[in-house]
Amino acid sequence: MSVAAATGVERIAGAFARAKAERRLAVLIYLTVGYPDRESTGSLLRAAIDGGADLLELGVPFSDPLADGATVQRASEVALANGITLGDCLAEARSVVAERDVPVVLMGYTNPFARYGYDHFAMVAAPMGVAGVIVPDLPAEESGAFDGELDAVGMARIDLYAPTTPDERLARLVPVSRGFVYCVSLTGVTGARRTLGADVGSFVGRVRRHTALPIVLGFGISEPAHVSALRGLVDGVAVGSAAIDAVTAASDKPAALRTFVRGLVEAGRS
Repeated sequence: MSVAAATGVERIAGAFARAKAERRLAVLIYLTVGYPDRESTGSLLRAAIDGGADLLELGVPFSDPLADGATVQRASEVALANGITLGDCLAEARSVVAERDVPVVLMGYTNPFARYGYDHFAMVAAPMGVAGVIVPDLPAEESGAFDGELDAVGMARIDLYAPTTPDERLARLVPVSRGFVYCVSLTGVTGARRTLGADVGSFVGRVRRHTALPIVLGFGISEPAHVSALRGLVDGVAVGSAAIDAVTAASDKPAALRTFVRGLVEAGRS
């Protein structure tokens, strides 16, 4: 099945299936579009893929990223100063999907999508090959209008679940998830951490009871040791702040990111 013919949901499933067949965790890499500058986004996305990333999260910059810590906030501020819009993020997604067989999801806040128009976004994004969206400030209970448009074109809206999510809410919402289930490793905002939460195992177990979809753990995962510790517990890891930190600190930014991602991928092998 070609990338053009497959739906977003199918492409996401295929990425996790390939990682599983290779006996490793899938690696999702988040990068803010337009950071550190507009021109370097494409080369960084391709460097992440060359390092072994299975899925890409393209960060849509926003002025009030309430779920994000200092690293992503700073990247978002720079990207906005560089004039990046949702349209630019869609263009980057289209470019990379046309070249590489890697699912791309956009991660951003409600306002840019609502202003663009949920129906217009779905109509434009699906033919470009965007597989889905993650919208941290759009609860599932309020997402019906967006979900309807995305479902119609085979795209996934992926919810975030925190360790504090009650069992009742998990039982009600997780079974109708699409794409994958995104578990947040801690209560708080994004950002590299030295250790993972002590309750990650029990939390993932609570989620696992309600779905056969892949489970991805994100927020705070920043080094290969974290990935190694999660083998056998989750199906994938999402890494954002640490990837941006690797880019920020390097002179040869694509090479540094490629090496960083490769280390995560190797750490996730059984």
